[in-house]
Amino acid sequence: MASVLVVDDDEIFSEMLSDMISHSGHTSTKATTIRDALKLALSEPFDVVFLDIHLPDGNGLDVLPKIREAPSSPEIIIVTGYGDSNGAELAIKNGAWDYIEKPTSVKEMTLTLVRSIQYREEKRQKTPAVALRQEGIVGSSPQIKACLNLVAQAAQSDAGVLITGETGTGKELFALAIHNNSRRAEKNFVVVDCASLPETLVESILFGHEKGAFTGAEKAREGLVKQANGGTLFLDEIGELPPSLQKSFLRVLQGHRFRPLGAEKEIESDFRLISATNRNITSMIKEGRFREDLLFRVRTLSVDLPPLRGRPGDIKELLIHYMTKLCERYGIGTKGFAPEFLDALLNYDWPGNVRELIGTLEKALSEAFNEPTLYPKHLPIDLRVRLKKTELVRDTAPNGGERPAPHSAESARPPASEPLPTIKAFREEAISQAERRYLEDLLKAAGGNIKEACRVAGMSRPRLYALLKKFNMTKHVR
Repeated sequence: MASVLVVDDDEIFSEMLSDMISHSGHTSTKATTIRDALKLALSEPFDVVFLDIHLPDGNGLDVLPKIREAPSSPEIIIVTGYGDSNGAELAIKNGAWDYIEKPTSVKEMTLTLVRSIQYREEKRQKTPAVALRQEGIVGSSPQIKACLNLVAQAAQSDAGVLITGETGTGKELFALAIHNNSRRAEKNFVVVDCASLPETLVESILFGHEKGAFTGAEKAREGLVKQANGGTLFLDEIGELPPSLQKSFLRVLQGHRFRPLGAEKEIESDFRLISATNRNITSMIKEGRFREDLLFRVRTLSVDLPPLRGRPGDIKELLIHYMTKLCERYGIGTKGFAPEFLDALLNYDWPGNVRELIGTLEKALSEAFNEPTLYPKHLPIDLRVRLKKTELVRDTAPNGGERPAPHSAESARPPASEPLPTIKAFREEAISQAERRYLEDLLKAAGGNIKEACRVAGMSRPRLYALLKKFNMTKHVR
């Protein structure tokens, strides 16, 4: 018998669900608000949660990750009378079992409940997995945990994996984790940087060549594909693979056979392929720059890495981890850091993600080499300037007008009857206002088209949609 939580403020629908759950032999508990739902989910063990989106005190999609992180880790079924494809995408990417639009039949709801409980029971009965080797992946946020779950899943098979994410999010690190947790861990992990492959030598580098195959080929050379035999071939930035090579590489993937340049016979290589890109491959396919059939081959499984700005809860952990490593590398004692130093890191948007954070910490360490504590003063000047500009951002005039003149210190000061906010609250409000204005300008520039807006902003669809949800602006997109 399973325990089910129904979160819906529609009394009739909630009662219908509860009756269905009871007739299926399970127990149900009802909640009508997000606050009550979180309180129940965090204090009682539930197997399944039926979660509405539009609730009196907020959006159910916003708390989906928190409910998933509850001690019982329940399966979540989204039910909504305002279904849309963007919401469905966001729900599924955040771990929802299903996304159902009202009205729906009792038969469909029952089947979804039965299947989610069946899945949960089978998952419980599985032999406990060996602890995952994380290969330096740092973070305990729900986003990183979800990615590590996908790493564990990918490590169990030889299926092709496509890892997507912005530059600096750690795509190679996750690829290595998949390899090192797989049955191929004792064999080679061969990295191919597609962005740096010279087009005239790319086939020779990948497939190898015989002596005399071309001018300068003074001896035979084994290609990277052959070096990955028995192990993993990692194509970093596969979106940069020359179009001329995509067709021939597709054939290699289909048969794991290829012919080195100048050779008379084909040879074999038993490799597992993992690819990564920061490009929008779907857009590249529409533009004729990437083969759709090749995408089908490389993306049996996919892992979408979150940007660092989307998981600020991991920044302190990353700071401690990498600062300790850097201090060990330079042979100096571990340094402490002032609260303001951490605040600065938390309030920066990290366009270069974890890679930029590591570089920033290394620069800060150089500045404070003989000092025991890190302060904002030790951060790179360009980062400090950008943070200060964000703090001081002002409202811009509508329709692209000029920025109004700055207020004087006296006019900017709140009336004596109003208490001053904390610096953190003031900063968060300034950033929030700046984000809203940016989104308004973005949607105007993109004509309300969500795909174009994602391209212009350089962010994933779920991330943009979450921001639009935050400011109640989803009705302006199509």
